[in-house]
Amino acid sequence: MQVHVNSNHIEGSARLQEWVSGSVADRLERYEEFLSRVEVHISDENGGKSGADDKRCQIEARPKGHQPLSVTHKAESLEQAIDGAAEKMRHALEHLVGKLESKPVGTGHLHQQLEGDEENADALLQEEFLQRQEALGKE
Repeated sequence: MQVHVNSNHIEGSARLQEWVSGSVADRLERYEEFLSRVEVHISDENGGKSGADDKRCQIEARPKGHQPLSVTHKAESLEQAIDGAAEKMRHALEHLVGKLESKPVGTGHLHQQLEGDEENADALLQEEFLQRQEALGKE
């Protein structure tokens, strides 16, 4: 799984990118084989000014063979924003994998069984029809 870190209004040092990449990869480690790439976008929405919940982290995960998933979390600190977004993404992936695991897989056996049942049903209907015709003829 590749983790790409993009920063906006935050000095994107190699150390910061390594820390963010490691934090997100650790949280999503369980889904490593399921994901092809993870994009992390971190930003300070107020730039140099401080403010409540002005740190933002958006994570976009690309599951193999499926549409990308995206989550966003805002917090007072960059660490809280990253942790919150990573936790939201973990939940989103857990939900997706759960849906995929519970999806029934068709084997064709049921269809074959139903085809046989149709023949049995036809035979029963024909037998019932003949019995009624016979009963009507006797009366």
